[in-house]
Amino acid sequence: MKLAVIGTGYVGLVSGTGFSELGNDVICVDKIKEKIEQLNNNQIPIYEPGLEELVRKNREAGRLSFTTDLKAAVKASDLVFIAVGTPESPSGAADLSYVYGVAEEIGEALDHKYKVIVVKSTVPVGTSEEVERRILMKNPDANIDVCSVPEFLREGSAVHDTFHPDRIVIGARTEKAANLLVELHSPLTDKIITTDPRSSEMIKYASNAFLATKISFINEMANICDAYEADIQAVAKGMGLDHRIGPKFLNAGIGYGGSCFPKDVKALKHLAEEKNYHSKILQAVINVNDKQSDRMIEHFDDIFGDKVEGLTVGMLGLAFKPNTDDMREAPSLKIIPKLLERGVHVKAYDPIARDNAQSLLPQEVKIVGSLTEAIQDVDALFLVTEWEEFLSLSPAELKALMKQQVVIDGRNAFDRDALKQEGFIYRGIGRK
Repeated sequence: MKLAVIGTGYVGLVSGTGFSELGNDVICVDKIKEKIEQLNNNQIPIYEPGLEELVRKNREAGRLSFTTDLKAAVKASDLVFIAVGTPESPSGAADLSYVYGVAEEIGEALDHKYKVIVVKSTVPVGTSEEVERRILMKNPDANIDVCSVPEFLREGSAVHDTFHPDRIVIGARTEKAANLLVELHSPLTDKIITTDPRSSEMIKYASNAFLATKISFINEMANICDAYEADIQAVAKGMGLDHRIGPKFLNAGIGYGGSCFPKDVKALKHLAEEKNYHSKILQAVINVNDKQSDRMIEHFDDIFGDKVEGLTVGMLGLAFKPNTDDMREAPSLKIIPKLLERGVHVKAYDPIARDNAQSLLPQEVKIVGSLTEAIQDVDALFLVTEWEEFLSLSPAELKALMKQQVVIDGRNAFDRDALKQEGFIYRGIGRK
């Protein structure tokens, strides 16, 4: 099939590349000329393991191309995917200006040939209908079906998720459009759900909100474990063995971040409020997550008391999760200013997100270029992002580098017992 994918962020670039790998002809479109020039030189503007190799392979095979010419891409394609950002607006609602702007451009580019327009961006219920209205407003004679096919990619493993999806959700109002989208996705999985666009849009929001709820719940349990000196890892294991609960998303820590969960939970809450329904659960999920990163500061204060001014903290990790350079809603952005307020010096290291973090952090933060430099002569170590590189260090190696032996583990990733045997003061989340 011939596809156009509008937007070359995580979703658009990974999805478009994945479709080309399946043998389709894909044109990826973006307004940012510099980004398109980068991609045409096989330079990937985001960090995603395995993506650069796939882009290079499919460009060389002639199945994948990049352009700023939306009109030409639409005319050359049978299916047009909208994969632009839907950032959070000041009210908490999803900002749909990019989606609607693209819809109107598509309307101006269409001829009389039948095309399927696919909204892949995460959007509120009813957006696909508004996209169709805006396209027809620009081009009343357009021969189109507008569908919803939400993405379920995880940053850091998006390439793997593209080719090994748990399910494909297709929201279509006509059998013709649904059949085309089933044909496109059938090489990936036989777990394909077809429904109406409104339900498809809701499946995406409900899925992310449920996973965020699970994270906030286990973090609440971890905080209670701290109060009663129980071990959240044992608690989570015992819970996860119940098949009704399952073990995934039961890793206690300092909360969720990134480009999806924070904004999607808020957007769903706002969507409900537009219909005069106030979700107490969603509000609680947001409240717990907003405060969860404070647990590291609380442990730090508990250990050092009022003698923190002038101490140095080595912060391991800046990105919101491993295997990505994404700093959106990263817990490090909340923790670092609170340390600085206390007169604490901060040295930080991240193997990938260093450049992205530089402009987001106060100038007082020293972003260093190596793991050793981040650990050298610090009074306490904060593990914020559980990169594999950090976990490879032995307690003896840490001890030899650090000034004081204090580890505050925001991801419960270090070996607590091994650190204690080496004389460390160790604090995890729910492992007190």
